Amino acid sequence: MSGDGAALGARLRERDLRAAPAALNLLESTAPEDRRQAAALLAEVSPARLGGEAPGHVIGVTGPPGAGKSTLLSALLRAWRGQGLSVAMLAVDPSSRRSGGSLLGDRARIAFDPGDREVLIRSTAAGERLGGLAAATRAAAHALAAAFDVVVIETVGVGQAETEVADVADTVAVVVQPGSGDVLQFLKSGIMETPDVLVVTKADLGEIAMRTRRDLSASLRSLGARDTRVVAVCSVPPESGIEQLIEALAEHRATLDLPARRLAARRAWALSEFAQEHGERGLRALGGRVRAEALLAGQDERLEVPGLLSALERAMGDGS
Repeated sequence: MSGDGAALGARLRERDLRAAPAALNLLESTAPEDRRQAAALLAEVSPARLGGEAPGHVIGVTGPPGAGKSTLLSALLRAWRGQGLSVAMLAVDPSSRRSGGSLLGDRARIAFDPGDREVLIRSTAAGERLGGLAAATRAAAHALAAAFDVVVIETVGVGQAETEVADVADTVAVVVQPGSGDVLQFLKSGIMETPDVLVVTKADLGEIAMRTRRDLSASLRSLGARDTRVVAVCSVPPESGIEQLIEALAEHRATLDLPARRLAARRAWALSEFAQEHGERGLRALGGRVRAEALLAGQDERLEVPGLLSALERAMGDGS
């Protein structure tokens, strides 16, 4: 129905959390009319309409399977709600190659009160995207940040394919289990960009957890990232480190040039959508990824993703 997208966006802008489920349904739809309505929704929660960047803190949480992400998120959710903050969690699950559906159903693995109107948890399948994010996740995080205090994106795995979450989140937390050398190897090889916060789970394991924390701190110092916080937590009773982790996440947000980070995120989003639509041939027509990034950097900072995408497509037409 005409105008639905704009109306939903206006409700989110007014922080009406009841509009969130319908907004996500619209953003996830691939029907042509829904795509147009989704664009209208996103325009309503743009910085131009909000008078600045959306107030919600967008946090990306990633890490290898079995590291304890879902248990950690359950503990964080309780703590944030205890502070009176509204929370949306987007759990991006691996997809079945056969059905395209979600395999893990993280929504069922994060403990929450289904009657709590200030909590939204949504599972989406990663589909064929290699960045660990479902196609609509960027749009969903952008829209929900206008209404919720905290928006969490939980992604699958860790490594080169996971770096896309850094283009969406204000703060990226990488979750590590004690005794695992995977993240150390990723840091040393440069495959994974330096995270904003590193989280060592299962602190109740004692010395092995503390040794992992020390090793990660030493690795960060060697990379010149000594200010990156490493927090050890235990997410099962008796819980520990959860408040310290929340403080570390908030401290990182406070140090950000948020408009610059969000601007970079919009440009990365536009380039990702362009590459998804036009592939390597399209990027070659622009002169390669670096030239495409330079072209985006020359665009008006007020342009939203559709405008940036149009600029890339015009340049591709001019160069073909």
